[in-house]
This record gives sequence, structure tokens and C-alpha cells, in this order.
Amino acid sequence: MKQFADLSEHEILALAISNEDEDSRIYREFARGLAEQFPASAAVLSGMADEENRHRDLLLDLFRTRFGDHLPLIRRQDVKGFISRKPLWLIRPLQVDAVRDYAASMESDASRFYHKAAEASRDPSVRALLLKLAAEEDRHEALADRLTEKYLTPAARDREAESARRAFVLQYVQPGLVGLMDGSVSTLAPLFAAAFATHRPFETFLVGLAASVGAGISMGFAEALSDDGTLSGRGSPWIRGLVCGLMTTLGGLGHTLPYLIPDFMVATIVAVIVVAVELALISWIRHRFMDTPWLQATFQIAVGGTLVFLAGILIGSA
Repeated sequence: MKQFADLSEHEILALAISNEDEDSRIYREFARGLAEQFPASAAVLSGMADEENRHRDLLLDLFRTRFGDHLPLIRRQDVKGFISRKPLWLIRPLQVDAVRDYAASMESDASRFYHKAAEASRDPSVRALLLKLAAEEDRHEALADRLTEKYLTPAARDREAESARRAFVLQYVQPGLVGLMDGSVSTLAPLFAAAFATHRPFETFLVGLAASVGAGISMGFAEALSDDGTLSGRGSPWIRGLVCGLMTTLGGLGHTLPYLIPDFMVATIVAVIVVAVELALISWIRHRFMDTPWLQATFQIAVGGTLVFLAGILIGSA
């Protein structure tokens, strides 16, 4: 890898051209990825891509005037300590706020590069253009504001806010709710069956722990393998699987942990209280994020939880 200080003037210009071209392609990729759910933000990013293309053309014209038509192949990764970009696939599924932060870092990095390149340039015309581009990169925030005012109207902002809410529900709330419901309800029967069959708190705790962890692993893999998110827009399957698995485990552990209390009756009373809290929390989440009427959500969860709870007691007492 070359040191930046060892680059010749025509290599610095070639690197700047390559950098502008790649930044433009990044903006285009962001715009394409957000176009369906966030069309107004995609339009802003397309405008930023056009601006990067204009910078590239200015640099290319200057390069041809000074050094001819042959553009040496020099890339970011060829220069030690040069601008490093996180691969785009690492920030998928695209979120508007993450894209805006990424774009802001792009402009900051580009401005720093142009200032550094201008210091290394001995040609007045080259130095003047590099400083001009540095100033324009510094002003890109204002350009983004102008494009935002043009495309992100109040109606567009409302639509994008609703799209962001829907994506959040699909990617996090829904798998988390499924996991919490499964962990809180499905582990009731084995836990209370073991409790009333043995009347031994610690043995009951081990049964609940095994059921919770086992259910978490099972639900996590089931969610991750059920849908890759490409068509449904539900996001990364592994993130959904992780959320679902963790919430399943937590849902089971909530009423399992009280059986660390040595006294069986006290542990059981606390566990029943925890179950009531868990069912109320599930009802609230369904009402808050899934638009389920409060009474309907409470009734459905209470009936299901009560039936599983009674099944566990009856089996354990048999």
C-alpha cells in the first residue's frame, strides 16, 4: 500500500475521481434501496449522487487538461490510511437514520481528503479546485437541507414515518411478541406440572430453565428460517431470530426464577404474580403495536394463559 504523502499529483487527482465516482454509486445504491418505502428520502439521495457526479466531472476535466486522457488505476484500498467505507451489506436492511449518518460521514471524510490533497498539491489550479471541492463538501449539509425541503414535504414525512413504524413492527415487535407469547404461555404447563408433582422448588426451577432455553433455541431458529425478508420486508432473518429467541427465553424465565425461593408456596405465589404481569405486558404490546382492541387482547391472552396454567396444575397433581 502507498503512503498518501508518496502520491504524485496526477495520482491524487485520479484517487479523487475514483472517490467521487464510488460515493455517487453509494448514494444511488441507497436511493434504490429506500425508493419503495421512503421515496422522498430516495429522491434526496439521488440529488446527492448527481452532485458527486458533477464533482467527478470537474476533476476529470482538470485531469485531462493537466495530464492527458490516461487515468491511472488507484483505489481507496491502495492508499494506507485512506477513507474506509463499511460494506453496504453490513447496514442492511437499510434504515433511514443509518443511511443519513453514513452519508454525513461520507461528506466529512471527503472534505478532510480534499483539504489534505490541496496541501500536497504544488499546482495552483489543482489546489484551487481541491479547496473548492472541500468547501462544497462542507456545504453539502446545506444542499441536503435544500433537497429535503424540496422532496420531504410534510405529507412525505408522514408517509415515511408510517413506513418506518411498519418496518419496526415487522422486524422487531412481531418476532419479539411471538417469542414472548410462546415463552410465557408454552412453558407454564411443564413448569407448574413439575411444581405440583414434586413440590421441590429447585427441581421445578431446573425444569423451567430447560423448557425456557429449549423453547428459545427452537423459536429462534424457526423464525430465522421461516422467511429471509426479501419479499416480506421483515428484515434480516438472523436479527428476527435472535429477537424471537431471546424474548422466548425471557418469557419462560420470568416465572421460572421465583422457584429459586426455597419455600414452595411463596415461590408459587410469586410465580403466579409474574405470570399475571407477563400476560398483561403481552396484552399491552398487542394493543400498542398491533392495533388490537385492549379488551380483545386481554381476553384472548388471559383465556389462553389460564387454560395452559390449569393444564399444568392438573397434570402435576394427578
